[in-house]
Amino acid sequence: MFHEHAVCIAPILSHTSPRNLLFMTACMVSTGEKEVKPIKYSYWSIYYSLCIIVKTVCLRRIEAFQPPERHMGSKPQEGLLEPMEFEHDPSSRKKKGAHRPVFAEIFQLEGESVDLPKKVHLLVNPFSGKKKGRAVAQRVIELVKEAGVEIQSSYSAYSGHLVTMASALVVGKNEVIAVVGGDGSLSEAITGRMLLGKKGKETFAAIPAGTGNSHAHDLKLSSVEQAVEAMLRGRRHALDLARVELTEGLPGATGEPMVRYSHNLVTWGLGVDSTIQAEKMRWMGPIRYDVGILLAIMANRRRTATLTLDDRYTTDDFTLFLVQNTQTGGSMLPLAPGASTDDGLMDIGILKKMGRRDVLKAFGMLKKEGRHVFHPRVDYHRFTSLRIDTEEPTAINIDGENIGSTPLSMTVLKHAAYLMRPN
Repeated sequence: MFHEHAVCIAPILSHTSPRNLLFMTACMVSTGEKEVKPIKYSYWSIYYSLCIIVKTVCLRRIEAFQPPERHMGSKPQEGLLEPMEFEHDPSSRKKKGAHRPVFAEIFQLEGESVDLPKKVHLLVNPFSGKKKGRAVAQRVIELVKEAGVEIQSSYSAYSGHLVTMASALVVGKNEVIAVVGGDGSLSEAITGRMLLGKKGKETFAAIPAGTGNSHAHDLKLSSVEQAVEAMLRGRRHALDLARVELTEGLPGATGEPMVRYSHNLVTWGLGVDSTIQAEKMRWMGPIRYDVGILLAIMANRRRTATLTLDDRYTTDDFTLFLVQNTQTGGSMLPLAPGASTDDGLMDIGILKKMGRRDVLKAFGMLKKEGRHVFHPRVDYHRFTSLRIDTEEPTAINIDGENIGSTPLSMTVLKHAAYLMRPN
């Protein structure tokens, strides 16, 4: 019987393409073999063979969509590793009972010389700082045109607009995306480009016009002229980024899960409380950060969280997490003396739960050239992945903007982009 032959060749069929299976079936039905019965059996034979074909094709489709085996890492262990220890700089004067710590090199790599960009895509936050973004942009346009470089400018209209504006840009080879604004504006532009999932690295330039300008401070950029010179004739520097997953919106108004890319800092705890207070006092200028910190210290809220760094975790009461890629944050505060922007790691300063007096002392030491790292209730770690879990949503600040809430997970992306810096 033909169907008996079909059963015999089933193993062969399982390794044959559907097109060849149909051809083999047609040939076998039409060969006129002696064992083939009258034509009424041919229909049964075709049906039986087609069943095998369908089964084979379906099995192949199922196998194709099977997820790859995941090699699960070891379960996180309780207790963080020993914190990083800093060396004292004996050449510095003792303040708050401690010498200045020895700071890391902000750049581990030299960067590379590049030609003049073919084009500059200028993204402008006209509301940055004291609404000076538009005036700064005009000066940038003048300087870039004087250098003979093409420039195209776009202006944001609301918070978060730079994310969509950046994602809509068509950026060619040897072109630069320049951002007029503060750390939050640069963060939005980087996020907009990174969310596209492009394989190649793109080049960014910071034009400081915000209130904090922490990253520009670490780049030694203090004027528009310096920033434009670095963008046009500086060195292209590999930049680490952090991919941050969190919940959109602050506690009480949370929304959907969101992804942001951080180039500067991520804070949780008292630091976020202080920036929320500071945002209500923008008219005060940079001093509002100090006032905000003071008000947050006086409130001294209790916060419990589970913090996971790589494969270790701890659950406790904490005052503040300072997660840094750069060394500077807030109003030019030296938050992370051990940070480098191109080493493939992020740094975190953990301020354990402490009373108002200790918090005031720790912040006093922080403002004295980063001496807070020597406070007995401050631990300093470095990591490639981080997670923060809390019983109730708590606010998160990314690159100076209060935009989300816990739970939060972070992955460090080594050399994910380029940033222009001075020679």
